[in-house]
Amino acid sequence: MDDRDFMDIALTEASEAARLGEVPVGALVVRDGEVLGRAHNRREVDRDPLAHAELLALRQAARAVGGWRLVGCTLYVTLEPCAMCAGALVNSRIERLVFGASDPKAGFCGSLGDLVRDPRLNHRLEVVSGVEAEASAELLKEFFRRLRQR
Repeated sequence: MDDRDFMDIALTEASEAARLGEVPVGALVVRDGEVLGRAHNRREVDRDPLAHAELLALRQAARAVGGWRLVGCTLYVTLEPCAMCAGALVNSRIERLVFGASDPKAGFCGSLGDLVRDPRLNHRLEVVSGVEAEASAELLKEFFRRLRQR
């Protein structure tokens, strides 16, 4: 499987989030071709401000490997991570981030800032952006279009 295949799984998670009335973001953590964690946004359902797809997938992956260091792992996510999630990626030692749509209003992996590649930090990530960007953006646009119609 390649980046697009894994991003397709993240898009499936994002679609599940939309079905639940959540902002459609999906994420998964992969190491050596194995999915260690996968999740979608659950802030509304769980009434938890920290229930971003990225954080939930990281938590599952940490359980799967038996520790917080996710060395050798890639996080796939449909939307550029926010500052909170970017910080979690650095702190969990994720090696690689692959995201779909950029987030010019809240993204902290190249848009508003670039926390994951800040040379002042003790860990930096490789970042690949724009993988399945159109599909990721379309899910978000459709979700917010429907929200405005209510």
